[in-house]
Amino acid sequence: MVVSNHTTVTYFILLGLTNRPELQSLLFVPLFFVFAVIYVITVLGNLGMIILIRTHLQLHTPMYFFLSNLSVIDLCYSTVFAPRLLVSFLVESKTISYSACLSQSFFFALFATAEAFLLSAMAYDRYVAICSPLLYSTVMTRRVCTQLVVGSYVAGLLNSLTHTCGLLGLPFCGPNVINHYFCDVPPLLQLACLDTRRNQTLLLVFSAVLALLTLLVIVVSYVRILSAVLRIRSDNSRKKTFHTCASHLTAITIFYGSVSFSYIQPSSSYSMEQEKVSAVFYTLVIPMLNPLIYSLRNKEVRNSFRRTLRAKQLFH
Repeated sequence: MVVSNHTTVTYFILLGLTNRPELQSLLFVPLFFVFAVIYVITVLGNLGMIILIRTHLQLHTPMYFFLSNLSVIDLCYSTVFAPRLLVSFLVESKTISYSACLSQSFFFALFATAEAFLLSAMAYDRYVAICSPLLYSTVMTRRVCTQLVVGSYVAGLLNSLTHTCGLLGLPFCGPNVINHYFCDVPPLLQLACLDTRRNQTLLLVFSAVLALLTLLVIVVSYVRILSAVLRIRSDNSRKKTFHTCASHLTAITIFYGSVSFSYIQPSSSYSMEQEKVSAVFYTLVIPMLNPLIYSLRNKEVRNSFRRTLRAKQLFH
């Protein structure tokens, strides 16, 4: 398949988690089992969270509306990577077509950006709930919440379209080997036959602006939340108020921590093997952890889950 007049490469070869044959044979069974379990837990956890929130009226609040959309993103996000990675363990061919490779890169940028913006929207929601509780229902209306979620997807779509269109304009004449287990923009730019400095600059600028914008909203929101919490005199009330933010803070720390470790490090200390380990964390592990973090640390979610189990037991 030729996508442009300059493109001669019709497929790419993904080397996977490691390009060392001895490690590939040694780690085949344990890694396949681990990733299969991670993906199954991810699907069940996020689907369960979506169904639980949709079917329990007490969870029909802005916070859980955002959380259900986070589960949708995590479910889609994980599905971009996990099935293909699992298939790569079972077949000898490590090839991926040109169109499939660019599609994977497109959806990766879409869902990663959408998740970052959704996490910042959730931080703003917590800020309004704690700092302006009397105005909460007036400020965080259904329309505003929907606009914030749609805005997250639009931001992701604009970011992914920008980089994908940039890749479509580049000729790939060979080599076609990608030292990774999925198609990402940086390794694809390294394989292009033309000067990619403009694409690299665009990638750096977009990544920096989006990261700074979302982090600014999160930091400002939590600085004000912390200020409000410190003004509470009762220790129990202070602890209870801050507990409502604990799950979200944990999700933010894990997401930005793993992405920062992968993309923000000196080139002198850059290791492709370390990048792959970090990528496994933010592409596969985080989508599995988010529903667990919110379900284990959230009393309302736990209570709703118990009521569902009791209702099923009574039904049977």
